[in-house]
Amino acid sequence: MRAGSRGVPRGPVNFERLRAPFSLRCGALLIDYIIVVGVLALATLLARVTGDGGRRAGSFILFVGYITTAGVAFVNFVLLANLSGRTLGKWIAGLRIERRDGEPLSVGRALLRHLVGYPVTLLTFGLGFLFAAFDTQGRALHDWLAGTVVVRSRASRSTNLR
Repeated sequence: MRAGSRGVPRGPVNFERLRAPFSLRCGALLIDYIIVVGVLALATLLARVTGDGGRRAGSFILFVGYITTAGVAFVNFVLLANLSGRTLGKWIAGLRIERRDGEPLSVGRALLRHLVGYPVTLLTFGLGFLFAAFDTQGRALHDWLAGTVVVRSRASRSTNLR
């Protein structure tokens, strides 16, 4: 169990109470991919505009765009997830990624979740994402593989009143 913000051990986390709704998770993922694909689209537009007859400038800009896109994806899905438990999309949607055992999300766990878990989930033709809609804790296939769960950053008012 990890300590709370003041060194006091946290009690067991009720993941079902904090479960992130499937639609909110989809929205957060959509925001994340809009950001990543937006960088690639901008690089492609710049390459088209600056590309001359020899296409050297356009090819170079496109190459830099690919590298930048990979960097933005790595920072968003791995570094931010490791440092804060959130990607940009999850931050905007008010969600966070937590390990099932309550420990902080490690770089290795974030890499496993996003660089292995997402492709495996996509190889199931997206059915791995649907696990989150039917699982009692809202865990998708990539969450099962990495031992993580996506929860709301804070409980909603309706769950606080109970």
